[in-house]
Amino acid sequence: MADLDGVTPLQHAQEKGFKEIANILAYESFNKLTESDKTQLKKDFFQAATQGEATQVTDILNKGIDSNVADEQGRAAAMIATYGNFPDVVKVLIEHGADINRRDHMENNPFLYAGAEGYLKILRLTIEAGADPTIFNRFGGTALIPAAEHGYVENVQEILEHTNVDVNHMNKPGWTALLEAIVYGDGGPKYQETIHVLIEHGVDVHLTDAKGISPLQHAQSLGFQEISNLLIQAGAKL
Repeated sequence: MADLDGVTPLQHAQEKGFKEIANILAYESFNKLTESDKTQLKKDFFQAATQGEATQVTDILNKGIDSNVADEQGRAAAMIATYGNFPDVVKVLIEHGADINRRDHMENNPFLYAGAEGYLKILRLTIEAGADPTIFNRFGGTALIPAAEHGYVENVQEILEHTNVDVNHMNKPGWTALLEAIVYGDGGPKYQETIHVLIEHGVDVHLTDAKGISPLQHAQSLGFQEISNLLIQAGAKL
């Protein structure tokens, strides 16, 4: 019930920054809705996340919807917003308790996908929110491996400097971050810098792929002389 000025208890709690009280009141308000209204609100919620409408997402969250509710594909709003690269929406959802470690039907979560796609702002938000670097994607890999594969130097640095990710983790196909940066890269400056960063953070330059081929052997067979030099300087031998 609103006061004489038409302000509800929920609005008062939100204005004063009483987040826990506001969440309780919003949750109670949501539970009073009819099933039809709840269904429509969820639909609006996912649509707002898809379109990157941070203000609308906030408004719906303030009506008590669970930030971790999933759509028919098992995607929570934070994952939907990450697919669209909408950091403002992801930030709002995290502030309202979104679980950024939760994976969808594709075994992606915001941290894994942001790392893989070069979405640095979202990557930073997920790390600040406590992303777990030991949760793997559908290939059994970390966020670091595809980041290195694409030569996303800033993402590689962010992951290595602010998480305890295993720099030498090998995915199901038998590749490490270093191997993917060599085999799937073009040997150019961004891949050279990526490999330099990996070496700075203790990557094992001797660790071979599933067939026993070393990073240096791959680099030399591809004609990547600059990368070969980096590996040799780090102690790699044929």
